[in-house]
Amino acid sequence: MSSDKLRRQIASEAARLMATGRENDLFRARRAASRRILRGWIRPGELPSDAEIRDEIERCAYLYEGDARFDNLRNQRLVALSLMQLLKPFRPRLFGSVLTGDVRRAGMVRLQAFADDSTSVRATLEAAGLQCQVAPEQVSRRGTRRTRIAAACDVFIAEVECYPAACAAHAFRNVTTGESVPRATMRQLSSLIRREYPDVQFDDLAGATASTDRFQVYRMLLLPLADVEQPRHAHPEGDALFHSLQVFEIVRAEHPWDEELQLAALLHDVGKAIDPFEHVQAGLAALAPYITDRTHWLIEQHSDARRLLDGTIGARARRRLQQHEDYDSLLSLARADRAGRVPGGSAPTLDEALDAIRDLARLCG
Repeated sequence: MSSDKLRRQIASEAARLMATGRENDLFRARRAASRRILRGWIRPGELPSDAEIRDEIERCAYLYEGDARFDNLRNQRLVALSLMQLLKPFRPRLFGSVLTGDVRRAGMVRLQAFADDSTSVRATLEAAGLQCQVAPEQVSRRGTRRTRIAAACDVFIAEVECYPAACAAHAFRNVTTGESVPRATMRQLSSLIRREYPDVQFDDLAGATASTDRFQVYRMLLLPLADVEQPRHAHPEGDALFHSLQVFEIVRAEHPWDEELQLAALLHDVGKAIDPFEHVQAGLAALAPYITDRTHWLIEQHSDARRLLDGTIGARARRRLQQHEDYDSLLSLARADRAGRVPGGSAPTLDEALDAIRDLARLCG
């Protein structure tokens, strides 16, 4: 295979990984793409550059979205600016694909905020009517604390990374490449918007979005699963999001009209990004206002159902499950959970899965 053809193939695969939300970092996408195509070693000079991958992202985005992709980018930059105005006391910085322009329809607004107490950032977001989900605090090798807050409403979804106030002047670098992470202050983003969109209206979107769409909440809870790596011996397919999407696809094929069971399949592991030690209860606590009692029961019992299939569950617990009216649905979920662990297996994107359930809900009332 020629070197140019190889570079194009890797660039195309890396763009696909980013477009589907499997990767959100160019370096990781390039590395994953080279492994999938070659399954071996490659000279660094044969890998595509960031510019080549971005060109491929542009081509794919225009192919599938047309001129709408430019509207998507503009709208998400306006959302970012309104959120930065809301978080002005915390010296916010915009980074990621919304700043660089590598945004797709599924792109997420990503901000940094600086406060010694992340609860004040969360309180500010919730006071504006946003639904927030806070991940456990992480500490880097250098001792820097970081708390991620996902904020959503029926218009957008955003992720705010909270750091101590003293970190505001630090230079942030990519942990894998060592390169500086592009960031923009509120003033810099305002200048960018005025330059590229001279006719745009600066509406305060953050303050006008008090209602919450349950599908945005699902998306907010599912997105962090892409960063949850699972034990390879039990989950060779990779991250928890890819697993959840595989399970959903299996259940949808077997039960195309059962919205509650499909939701249980898609959402059964959301707690792994909240509390990996008690992920079922953590997930149910976050989902409680947005799912039915039946979906709640299916998620709550799916771990016992796996033990039922393995033959490791006690007789009393087996009888309890068998006597429930949704026993057959629970077994379907457990079988799909076991089958949805195929490396490179068939799975929709997150947005395709949510759109399918939304359409089913609309069709069935």
